[in-house]
Amino acid sequence: MRTCRAAAGLLLLAACSRAPSPPAAGRAERPPDPRWARAHPGYVWQFPRDHAAHRAYRTEWWYLTGIVTAEDAPGRTFGYQLTIFRIGLRPERTALASAWGTDTVLLGHAAVTDVAGNEHRFADLLHREVPLLARFGAPGDPVLAWCRAPAGTDGTWSIVWNGSGFDVAAVDARTRLAFRLRTTASKPLVLHGDRGFSAKSRDAASASLYYSFTRLATEGTLSLDGRTFPVRGTSWMDKEFSTSSLGPDQVGWDWLALRLADGRDLMLYLLRRADGNADVARASLVSPEGAVRALAPGEWTLRATARWRVYPSRFRLDVPGEGIHVTVVPLVLDQENRGTLPRAPDYWEGAVHVEDGEGDVVGEGYVELTGYGRGNRPPV
Repeated sequence: MRTCRAAAGLLLLAACSRAPSPPAAGRAERPPDPRWARAHPGYVWQFPRDHAAHRAYRTEWWYLTGIVTAEDAPGRTFGYQLTIFRIGLRPERTALASAWGTDTVLLGHAAVTDVAGNEHRFADLLHREVPLLARFGAPGDPVLAWCRAPAGTDGTWSIVWNGSGFDVAAVDARTRLAFRLRTTASKPLVLHGDRGFSAKSRDAASASLYYSFTRLATEGTLSLDGRTFPVRGTSWMDKEFSTSSLGPDQVGWDWLALRLADGRDLMLYLLRRADGNADVARASLVSPEGAVRALAPGEWTLRATARWRVYPSRFRLDVPGEGIHVTVVPLVLDQENRGTLPRAPDYWEGAVHVEDGEGDVVGEGYVELTGYGRGNRPPV
């Protein structure tokens, strides 16, 4: 087991050209290989083709989160996460004359938060993209990403385009979690930033191509400790691909995806430097009908009002021009994803409620907090 973990760690380090900790002051990082494609404005989107992999870019992820309620157990609410990353090892195919030669690895994260049990469980895996272990579907293939479950678990993880949403599945014997869910879009997808071009630095040298489904009706099953619950709820799907999505002076981000009870949705993030200050702020507001508008930094403020360990644990969000004055509250304080792979960064990823000034719940969503604590800079 120790040998397998060490090999996985070497593979992960080879896949990521940036170290997981922030660079020393004044030290320039090695730029990505120029043969990788870079995100630029004016990308011509084609769906459903763009749900599939974009192998010209170094990094890509499919990310689904949701809050679901058990139909046969009143009061049982769960948050879930499934993220599959595609990480390019080299810009061209390997010359090795073998089906087991690869230029790509698949990294997977899955989590379940049991609100009533005040408990959070996390599983991760890393596979080479080779037969029987993992693959990313070509355009036109409904299977967008697929892999074997973690070692010791019988099953698979997958994200499949079903024509109107995504079918997702994950299982892990070590943490005794599993889910199999079908999602259907309640709103059309939205492009963030400038028609999908999302600048991550002031000079736009670091950027991604980014879209979301902000509301996906969700149903299926979720299991903990062998007990299976039929569940229903709502999910959010993010897709980004890029070659450099963090600037060299940035250490992480605070990202929020919120669904308000009045039908509006909000995506917003702050990219932070090592001194804790944010140097880039981006936000999108989605109307009940699905129209998206980029919010200028001066239109909104986000302020942490409490902390849990190294992480912010509550946020005050104000968008005065839209009449939004709310507090974002975690459903469980400890929703930290602690990786099992060597040198894998830990991060907080959790289900939240949105409360108004009277303390009434007026929305729900997910928050992701990365780059907090030593050695936790995301390798992207």
